[in-house]
Amino acid sequence: MHASRLTLMALAAAAGLHSAALAADPPPPPAGGSILAWTPDQQRYGYRNMEKVTPVQVVPRGAHVRELPLAARQIDPKWTWSGQPQTVDSYMAAMNTSGVVVLKDGQIVLERYGLDRQPNERWTSFSVAKSVTATLVGAAIKDGKIKSLDDVVTNYIPELKGGAYEGVTVRQLLTMTSGVKWNEDYTDLNSDVAKAGTTPGEPGMNPIVSYMRKLPREAAPGAKFVYKTGETDLAGILVSNAVGKPLSAYLSEKIWAPYGMEQDAIWVNDAAGHERGGCCMSMTARDYARLGQFMLEDGKVNGQDVLPAGWVADATRAHQSFPPGGVETGYGYFWWIVPDGYAAEGIFGQQIFIYPAEKLVIAINSAWPAASKDELWQAQMAFAQAVRAAAK
Repeated sequence: MHASRLTLMALAAAAGLHSAALAADPPPPPAGGSILAWTPDQQRYGYRNMEKVTPVQVVPRGAHVRELPLAARQIDPKWTWSGQPQTVDSYMAAMNTSGVVVLKDGQIVLERYGLDRQPNERWTSFSVAKSVTATLVGAAIKDGKIKSLDDVVTNYIPELKGGAYEGVTVRQLLTMTSGVKWNEDYTDLNSDVAKAGTTPGEPGMNPIVSYMRKLPREAAPGAKFVYKTGETDLAGILVSNAVGKPLSAYLSEKIWAPYGMEQDAIWVNDAAGHERGGCCMSMTARDYARLGQFMLEDGKVNGQDVLPAGWVADATRAHQSFPPGGVETGYGYFWWIVPDGYAAEGIFGQQIFIYPAEKLVIAINSAWPAASKDELWQAQMAFAQAVRAAAK
């Protein structure tokens, strides 16, 4: 798995961590302490209480809830990993998993919780939010608010004119092939990913836009894939500029309310009060699964298309292909391509696997001890394969 799963860009710069936590809660890190350095106790509390530690926007649910009926046949996968027999319970304990919901044909075949999480408690998404942002780009195209994927980014974020984003298309933004130079090294405090969320912006300008517009070019647009968290935030700003409303309101209008999510979601703000296109929605485990089911159903709500014809297939194919040997085989429009399916992924073990031919959705929330290690992603993929086998 790629170290680029680290999508926070110093979330604490927007929030620190608010010191108003209850006395019974684990102590937050010092002001300015990074969410990447939270202790296990802070993870267990903070991941399900993001609205208590940083500013957020609410994504309102609607008047009805889409039911997820229990399937007549429940599954209980058993498999072997690293020579050791595994069960769902042993996997969840070893991987600090707080929730698993598996849907087959739109019905729950497996639902478990850990880390003292209750079914009605939300959990942060980290980079899973990127896939939601890309889906809202599709909705805005369907609504005629974005002309096309081949339109240039500067038409929607004019502050980027005259810099390295001149001539970059919306498609190139979504596939991370802008050609703009970017350093996503989380061990380097001078990297772009570390500085973009903490550098003050120019007066009257979103600070991330202000930072991104000063970056140099290293390749022609479309020529080189480089994972850039900052570009997913730009995509979120692009959508909200195009539709004339906050991302949270647009998500509620297009998907959250009409599809029937069971609870309000929340979406973490950047320093300017704009939702982070690249990070940190919070929702229940069942609503993670419903997002996957929405994609599995080709982006329809009550039989009506929310997305352009062919969008889901295009967004979830490999626009960029990776060498064999890793968990992912390619990258789409902020979706990772995996064998036989695709996935929304976030650091510390957040995942929505979608296997269209099997009509299967696997939603997983975790609090891993490390943000991104190959062996953790591989163990999670082994769990997904065991679920697939059991669900056949």
